This record gives sequence, C-alpha cells and structure tokens, in this order.
Amino acid sequence: MNAEKSIPQHIAIIMDGNGRWAAKRGLPKIAGHRAGVKAAEAAVYAAADIGVKVLTLYTFSTENWKRPKEEVSGLFDLLDHYLVSQGDKLHKNNVRFQVIGRSSELPDSLRKKIEVEIVKTRNNSGLILNLAINYGGRPEIVDAVRGIVRDVVSGKIDVTAVDETLFPGYLYTAGLPDPDLVIRTSGELRVSNFLLWQIAYSEISVVEKLWPDFTKEDLVRCVNDYRSRDRRYGG
Repeated sequence: MNAEKSIPQHIAIIMDGNGRWAAKRGLPKIAGHRAGVKAAEAAVYAAADIGVKVLTLYTFSTENWKRPKEEVSGLFDLLDHYLVSQGDKLHKNNVRFQVIGRSSELPDSLRKKIEVEIVKTRNNSGLILNLAINYGGRPEIVDAVRGIVRDVVSGKIDVTAVDETLFPGYLYTAGLPDPDLVIRTSGELRVSNFLLWQIAYSEISVVEKLWPDFTKEDLVRCVNDYRSRDRRYGG
C-alpha cells in the first residue's frame, strides 16, 4: 500500500466536550471553549504535518444559537480573537482558510474578519482549513435544493440534469473532496447534523477524550486506524 495515498485527504472533526471539560474542573464553559481553541490549533498543524489536504472543524452549529446568549457571544469573541491572533501564522504556514455555513447570519465584525482571512490565504497551496460556522447538514441540503430550483427555473440547467454528480456542486463544500475520516470526541455516537451528504461513505473514529484533551498523538492514532481499514464503498 502506498503510504501517501492511504493518508486521508479530508478529515472532519466533531469537536465535542468543551463544556464537560470545564465542568469537571469547576470552571465556566467559556474556559472549556478556550481550551478547545488550543486543541483545534494543534490539530490544524498536526494535520498539515501528516499530509492531510482538508481539515473541516465543526465550530458552531445552527443549533448552537439555542445556548445562553453569554456563551454564544463568548464563542464568537473567541473566533474573532483566533482570526486576529492566528491569521498571519496560518498564512505563513501556507494554510488556506475557508468557512462553510450560513455566514450571512454571523455578527458583522466576525464576518469581516473571516472575509479578510479568506482573501489573504486564497492562493495558499497547503492545508485547507475549513471551519463550519453556523453550519447544519440539513440547512446545507435545503440551501442546495434552493440553488438547484433557481437554476432550473431560470433555465440554467434542465431538471433531468439533476443527479448525484451535479448535486454536490450546490453544497457549501463544492470543490472539496468528501471526508475520508470523521472523528468525534467525548465518546458520543452520533453525527449531530454534520456533513450529512458528504459523509455517506466516510470512516468514523470515536475518541473517548473530551475535545480540549485531544492531542496530535490522538490524531495520528485515528489516522493509523483509518489506514488499517478496507474501504469498500458498499461493494
């Protein structure tokens, strides 16, 4: 087996357990989210070192708006701070920054910083860091269907052209390979409305650790486990 080819091109991570990590230590939830940002930063550079092409991190879901306003505001402040403090480092390390989700609903200041980083890094040829912010798998599919309907009505495409090959081009992840490997931390056994179309044949690794405790070594173990599997795609 060619070792390079067996490295997953695209890893998607459900970063779960920040709140429980903080609760176990008697800390406020935001402390768990801060620790989670550090784990995410380590995962980015670990993925780049391993040779992964795309890393998608489930950062803020469409359901997360239901959380207390203080927690939501704190999460957005953390994201804002991360982009300001780490943007240049990402660029210097040849990382290309992207965001998927309904970004138009995010606070204006955060959207502007996201756009700055996207433009700054768009010509980088290294790891694609894909943050899923205000993201939900079902809303993504709904938005894709709306796009297809618009193009059918306008005559841009014929309805008979709509198939499994055309559909992904209307998803937020258009142009990216589907995830080869999905990692979920905290031991939970669910996909939580994450990349529902794209993970149809993804391999899944469930890690018992809470997200802030996830390390480069954990990522390497997940990748090595993935490399030992026989992917048959239903065949």
